[in-house]
Amino acid sequence: MTSTYVLIPGAWHGGWAWSPVAERLRGAGHQAICLTLPGLGHGDDPAGHDLQDAVDHVVFEVERQELTNVTLVGHSWGGYPMAGAAHRLSDKVSEVIYYSAHVPVRGRSMIDDLPAEAAAMQRGLIDASPTRAIVPTPQFVQSMSFMQGVEESTQRLVADLLTPQPGNYFLDALDIPSVSELGIPARYILGEDDQALPRSGAEFAARLGLEPIMVPGTHEGMLTHPDELAKAILNG
Repeated sequence: MTSTYVLIPGAWHGGWAWSPVAERLRGAGHQAICLTLPGLGHGDDPAGHDLQDAVDHVVFEVERQELTNVTLVGHSWGGYPMAGAAHRLSDKVSEVIYYSAHVPVRGRSMIDDLPAEAAAMQRGLIDASPTRAIVPTPQFVQSMSFMQGVEESTQRLVADLLTPQPGNYFLDALDIPSVSELGIPARYILGEDDQALPRSGAEFAARLGLEPIMVPGTHEGMLTHPDELAKAILNG
């Protein structure tokens, strides 16, 4: 059966980050749509966007394109808008897939869910920004361990593609049940060398009552290991 994969990027990323995986999903005969969330396109103003704007965008695109048999796939912070959208699209969504992703806790923002030192740092960056956004400086990107061990030129290229992350995307919480409570089938795929998640992928997966499915790669495995990730997505 043909599926439609709606691919949701993580913080600082746009739809471009999912392009290599989307190409492989399409090559297997499926539809794949790479979303760029509000404020995260190149040249976008990151000011004034709330988490609800990101959720609304995912819902809008699924409804605008009249998509059915949808599999939502969220990377990293993208687990937040994905969960919010799944709650509203339960009649259209057949599965959700978290890829090295945060699994939201009801009523707790992403920053609330971070270790205290990381939470304080990110709140400080938001408060110091005139647009209340976190700018992906080279030093900040390096500190996040997105692609440790990957060729430096590739790391620089990815860093240059990142855009400022609207601060409220991290500060806002979702007041909805988890996808497991909604009865939507879910999987959790985890990069074997992911060092960017603030908690272990196994801990996030356990929030859904799942064991992670391991694939090669760092936090940016959708760029460095698209064959393996696409295969894991398709093998549900």
